[in-house]
Amino acid sequence: MKPQIKTYSWLWAINLFISAFTFGRGYIVVPMVRRFFVVKKQYFTEEELINMAAIAQSTPGAIAINLSALAGYKVAGIPGALISCISAVIPPLVILSFVSVFYKIFVSNPMITAVLKGMEAGVAAIMVDLIIDMCALIFKQKSLFLSAMIPLSFIANFVFGINVALILLVCCILCILQIFYKKRKEK
Repeated sequence: MKPQIKTYSWLWAINLFISAFTFGRGYIVVPMVRRFFVVKKQYFTEEELINMAAIAQSTPGAIAINLSALAGYKVAGIPGALISCISAVIPPLVILSFVSVFYKIFVSNPMITAVLKGMEAGVAAIMVDLIIDMCALIFKQKSLFLSAMIPLSFIANFVFGINVALILLVCCILCILQIFYKKRKEK
């Protein structure tokens, strides 16, 4: 019984920590989950994390909450998912409650505005780290098809201004078609 309590306590604390320091930024939670769940504790692999991140993104709700629930479930089943969800919701709830009470002060304070701008730079660095990790996983598979999707998706959005949702839809359809092609080829 003691190891379960230790695991539940760890899930509670780590999800509170991750949620407090990734407040307001969905994808920033992925490198944090990677650091604590994959690298330090080795509860699951990077590939499993990427799969969980894809599921968390595609299900309704905030990616941070969805991913914390999936990670908690992977570690400790349904109790782990519940503990992770509750602890991931608490920091944003407290922060937003505090900000809403003092909204007028926050809006007009140049110091707070500067701090928030500085935090955006840190978030950008973490996002670049996440993109590099995700691309490395794709390149490891040595698939020209998947590797080509990265720059083509970037060009479609950045150069041609195609909506990201449409790009994601096309990429999903192409990947599904590739899977059917490979299965048919194997038969």
